[in-house]
Amino acid sequence: MPNVTFRHPEHGDRTVQAVAGSHTEPVLKLARRHNIPISFDCQDGQCGSCLVYVRYGVTKGTMAGPLTDREERVLLELGKVTQAEIDRMRVDDFPTNWRLMCQMVVRDEDLVIEYGHR
Repeated sequence: MPNVTFRHPEHGDRTVQAVAGSHTEPVLKLARRHNIPISFDCQDGQCGSCLVYVRYGVTKGTMAGPLTDREERVLLELGKVTQAEIDRMRVDDFPTNWRLMCQMVVRDEDLVIEYGHR
């Protein structure tokens, strides 16, 4: 079971276990289940309020899923990625560190998710 560490500048670190092989559950759902105080509004990848910085492959390597179309649009609007970076991610299959919690899916890898800053 992968460990997901939620890191906040004021709240510190909190590590929880995600269900191994649960490739359909957004990380926001995991955070809410464990009472992690992450901001969110629409829960549909439209507003960008659940923006976080993700450190992948803490122990196993990068396996995160690709950005959704909604994530691409919002991350472009927020200036967190460029179109060139998105094009490169599509070819190299390597995600950006900026993600939306409501769109990012829990995979079989350990993660550190930094939230509470933009």
